[in-house]
Formats: sequence, structure tokens, C-alpha cells
Amino acid sequence: MTESEFLDLSDSVFAKIEAALDNSGLDVDTLLSGNVLEIEFADHSKIIVNRHAANQELWIAARSGGYHYRLAEGVWQSTREAGEFFADLSQAISAHAREDFHF
Repeated sequence: MTESEFLDLSDSVFAKIEAALDNSGLDVDTLLSGNVLEIEFADHSKIIVNRHAANQELWIAARSGGYHYRLAEGVWQSTREAGEFFADLSQAISAHAREDFHF
């Protein structure tokens, strides 16, 4: 995939995250700045979702740790473990918000 294709695809991921959070009713604020999407919770904790164009990866930084994902067969799979991006991000959001959240 070209860098331009990756950027378009990751823009779609960021839009999906923001839309899901807007529709969830959770008390969160999002800020998209360049390659970084910050999700801030009522307790001022944050989850950072970052796109790394050089590696064509999406990264999550949360209380539970840091995670890297690469697109494989249409799914953002963890590069280190057996995780999937949206499932892992759902768990992180649920933990930070102290409420159930799913995409």
C-alpha cells in the first residue's frame, strides 16, 4: 500500500473512532492533531491513537500499555500479540471510562 493509501485508510479509522465515541454517550473529548488522536476522559486520563506512516502501523498508548497494529487481510492485527485494533481499543476505552464500550 502506498503512503497516501495508508493515510486515507487511517483517516477513516480516526473518523470511525470519533463517530463511535460521539454516539456512545461517554464523557470523553477527542482531539485530532496530525497523526495523533487524543481521547481524554472525565478523570483526565488519556488514550493516544497514533498512525506511524513509515511502518504503516496504528499505535495505541493507554494505561494498560502500548500496542502496535498492522493491516493484514483487511484487519488491523497486533504486531506483538494476538490482538485486533478495535477490540483492544474497546477494552482500553472501557477501562478508562469505567463503562462498557464497543465499536
